[in-house]
Amino acid sequence: MIRNTEKTLSEVMQILKERGYTEDFNLLEVKKSYIKNGEPVNLNDLVIDKIYRFSGANNVEDEAILYAMRNIKDGIKGVFVNGYGLYI
Repeated sequence: MIRNTEKTLSEVMQILKERGYTEDFNLLEVKKSYIKNGEPVNLNDLVIDKIYRFSGANNVEDEAILYAMRNIKDGIKGVFVNGYGLYI
């Protein structure tokens, strides 16, 4: 279920961080491992716990989706942000 929220992306990321979602899974595209321990990550082990959608008031490029995810193998939790808009 996608949740719309009145909070900003950074506010929700801070709340999730306080709840243990500390890893930045955006970096998995580059590193394919966790920053802390360098363990390889099997993407099949990642589960999405929550999805938040952020809408820009006037600009489509301000829209984003935030995924709160965890690794079922080791319990590590983190976030992944997917931005909308054109990338040129």
